[in-house]
Amino acid sequence: MSGLEHQTKAPATEIAVIVAPGSKISEIDGWREGALRVRVAAPATQGRANDALVELLARRLGVARSACSILHGHRSRRKLVRIVGLEREAIESRLSMQ
Repeated sequence: MSGLEHQTKAPATEIAVIVAPGSKISEIDGWREGALRVRVAAPATQGRANDALVELLARRLGVARSACSILHGHRSRRKLVRIVGLEREAIESRLSMQ
């Protein structure tokens, strides 16, 4: 068996996110109706708001930036984000802490 076969897969969780770009500050605004609401200061041009979202989530969750990725909704306020390395309960707990 190769070394890869012995590695366990890290959990990957997908969460719905609603983003408000161009806000005064970047912040997690809480969970509403099953989606995480996030405000980012970056404008919604040239992927800046998406980059700011990924950076904010990674920092707040305590994971590498590469562990967060946008799966769907690159040009929409509604996005589906994948986070590798954390289960949903850990994500909700970490993002609920102020």
